[in-house]
Amino acid sequence: MYLERTISLTISEPSPEARYVNWLRNCYEEIWEKILTSMEKCRPGIQLQALTTAIKLMAEEGKNPLEPIGNLGYYFPLHRLKPILMKLLSPEEDNASLICRFQEIIEYPDALYYTWKCLPSLTPKRQPHEVYIKNLLELIHKLSLPKEIEGNEMCENKNLLCKPQQATKNFIWDQAGARRALNKVWACVMHWELTPQLHKQLLIVLLERVMPHLEKPVLLTDFLMDSLDADGPIGLLALQGVFLLVTKHNLEYPNIFTKLYSMFEPEIFHTKYKARLFYLSDLFLSSTHLPEALVAAFAKRLARLTLVAPPEDILIILLFVGNLLLRHPGLKRLIDHPQGGEVSSEENNGAGDPFLMEERDPLLSNALLSSLWEIKALQWHIVPSIASAARFIREPLPSVEYDMASALERTGGHLFDSELKNKVKDIMLTFERPNSMSLPKGERLLQYWQLTTMH
Repeated sequence: MYLERTISLTISEPSPEARYVNWLRNCYEEIWEKILTSMEKCRPGIQLQALTTAIKLMAEEGKNPLEPIGNLGYYFPLHRLKPILMKLLSPEEDNASLICRFQEIIEYPDALYYTWKCLPSLTPKRQPHEVYIKNLLELIHKLSLPKEIEGNEMCENKNLLCKPQQATKNFIWDQAGARRALNKVWACVMHWELTPQLHKQLLIVLLERVMPHLEKPVLLTDFLMDSLDADGPIGLLALQGVFLLVTKHNLEYPNIFTKLYSMFEPEIFHTKYKARLFYLSDLFLSSTHLPEALVAAFAKRLARLTLVAPPEDILIILLFVGNLLLRHPGLKRLIDHPQGGEVSSEENNGAGDPFLMEERDPLLSNALLSSLWEIKALQWHIVPSIASAARFIREPLPSVEYDMASALERTGGHLFDSELKNKVKDIMLTFERPNSMSLPKGERLLQYWQLTTMH
């Protein structure tokens, strides 16, 4: 016996509650799109507010997911984070201020980790726009990648951006996954053509953020060598990268001292990274097994540059030269070399000095045949602190090297403020003691003025 069952073909309408929830979801998605649009087509103040609002909504959605997650454990709304990053990495607008605001959520381990996870999919392999490259480098510079030990501590940190009310699993920091993401991003970046400004920005990000976490830093050798040939800050920043490869990855670069020697030009005193050059040079020349002719060339070239250097840089050079004399006692012959030149008249300054300032090879500069008469001349410098510092050359050298750290941070303003605090008892008004009310004989003032008595 068969029973016939009738099946209704009409679609059952959703309940009023389901329709209301669906309407709220549509309103939420519409508002989310408007917030993202406000991040790129409004005034800067509104853009910052839109970014802050988007981050707060993302955090709340992570704590209270719109869909049931079951036993998935920790949940982070990647579908919200990725559109935010796409707006920050705009190819049309410079979003430095927005990226600076976005940096505030990087303090949360989960936000930092998932930002790194999203970046490889947002980094194109083909040449992007210059503005996009600038935004990406700015973002990477703001991101940090902790070490393995710090990553384990971050797993235990309860300060999360999207910490749900009840979670079956805690957030787990995957150090290997974060490093893989960084290496994927940087592999794309290294194939792009860069302007000089972007080239400099890339080197800064590479040295300060990326290089310690690369899987094969030696692959940067060609890039750093090409950058080293550039003048100005680019070559100086590349020098630091080469130094890291030489000291930590056993890279051999025989002409490194010649390149370092050529960087000491008068123009270096007007760059932003001059302190970095002195710091790296001190590390390069820290070995006591270097040839004396090489170290003497650096000491003599630095001494010659004191004649044109700003006062704050003269103090650094004096400490640097003093340390070189301490490391190589044989260089004390440069203090009073009988045929090494001397301070003479303005028309014949440094007459008889065999040192070749224009020679690019330090070993061929005849520095060992010269003397440090430039430092002796600084003993009569108009700035008292420089004159006092230059007197080390006529006194016994200390047994411990001079500390250059504080001098590297000193600026012209600090030097000016310190001179203002000094109290001077005697102020020199004339170099010759007057014998009467008349001007001394041979005074140049008489060539331009005629003094007569008034009736």
